[in-house]
Amino acid sequence: MADYASSERLAPNIGSFANSYARLPAQFYASAVPTPAPEPRLIKFNHALARELGLTPPADDLAAIFAGNLVPAGAEPLAMAYAGHQFGGFVPQLGDGRAILLGEVIDTQGQRRDIQLKGAGRTPFSRRGDGCAALGPVLREYLISEAMHALGIPTTRALAAVTTGQQILREEGLVPGAVLTRVAASHVRVGTFQYFAARGDEASLRLLADYVINRCYPQAKAAERPYLALLQLVAASQAKLIAQWLLVGFIHGVMNTDNMAISGQTIDFGPCAFMDEYDPATVYSAIDYYGRYAYANQPRLANWNLARFAEAILPLLDDDQDTAIALGSEVIEGFQAQFADFWLEGARAKLGLFTAEDSDAALMNDLLDTMHKNQADFTLTFRHLNGDARSQFIDPTAFDAWAQSWQVRLSRETQSPAERAAKMQAVNPAFIPRNHRVEQALQAAIQHADYSLFEELLMVLAKPYRDQPESARYATPPELGERVLHTFCGT
Repeated sequence: MADYASSERLAPNIGSFANSYARLPAQFYASAVPTPAPEPRLIKFNHALARELGLTPPADDLAAIFAGNLVPAGAEPLAMAYAGHQFGGFVPQLGDGRAILLGEVIDTQGQRRDIQLKGAGRTPFSRRGDGCAALGPVLREYLISEAMHALGIPTTRALAAVTTGQQILREEGLVPGAVLTRVAASHVRVGTFQYFAARGDEASLRLLADYVINRCYPQAKAAERPYLALLQLVAASQAKLIAQWLLVGFIHGVMNTDNMAISGQTIDFGPCAFMDEYDPATVYSAIDYYGRYAYANQPRLANWNLARFAEAILPLLDDDQDTAIALGSEVIEGFQAQFADFWLEGARAKLGLFTAEDSDAALMNDLLDTMHKNQADFTLTFRHLNGDARSQFIDPTAFDAWAQSWQVRLSRETQSPAERAAKMQAVNPAFIPRNHRVEQALQAAIQHADYSLFEELLMVLAKPYRDQPESARYATPPELGERVLHTFCGT
């Protein structure tokens, strides 16, 4: 590995690194040196997140540090090895082809957090790729990951965005290059376990499982079967996460096993999007030709991914294969019910229900069915259930019929209308990253180096549950000519 500490200029001190992943054996990663950017310029730095992480980078060096030109003192840059199922097909070696893990820090809450550069040049896993990132996808991930955080959904975070000063070649031609610095509880994926399982390397598989337990799920250590407990905890975290996605209309777009974080955070924002009018078959990703990862398919695909995780750690569950299969299968088979429980809990909150009745799932599904038939906007319908939600429907009387059943259900609750309204407002956002608004911000940045729309949208999305009347235009669905039907991965 290069000696980054050879001079103070080459090794700015931005905080205390504690690089546990770099202490794992060599087969877990490859050393990777960021490629210096010719003219790095800072677009955005997340000062609040930096304080949370205990980082104090020199202001004059922000662009250079987060472009990869200056590697901080204590960092040990590496690219993680992993495999993965991509659209159902298994690839035994993928790895970080355009991402470099600078290292880890312990944040102000005592939590270990990864700091990773995305788009800082080639790594040993880049294959035929250039290791770079285009400006559009970098800004998209910054916007949507921070929006997810503000919505209260577990996610990686965006610490910085920097332009590199170079043009990179993509399908649409030459586009500006950029680097995103993202922060995660861990970048270990289902595909990381698959990497070692595919090689029959049980020793590394066990070492990885122990690492994840110690880092993300320490409660599993006390279990009679720690590795089974790990599977159970990962399944529960994913069931809750996917339920949260569906409850705000989020579509990830590429739920490959290498894009499922073991930590239970949303990771890898490529062709992701939030739907406007409700349709369970909604697909935005330009590479999802057959709708594998459509909105309504996400729970089933999460379950599928978890089955691949269970297969990978099967040797750890029990020495007897039949017993191991039975133990793993029980967890996988219980996922859908677990997801349904999380989803229904969230649905009740969206409907302003404080108690539970058996008919609540049907009430929610009836509303969704009516929304689908009437092309009602997902976000605004829920936000305005206590107001003018009927205006979202082609046939407002269809909403009225449903609302009559809802009012009967509410009559059995003891809370006041004000209490109910407060509960609903806290879980039904007024603002989401509308695809057309995101695209407008990206195009202004790409074509004119104008980041004002990006900044304004970022500020609005930081407070999604507030009405913000001065920013009402960001809450409205697109006009017919503004609709964005396809989103792109950016690789």
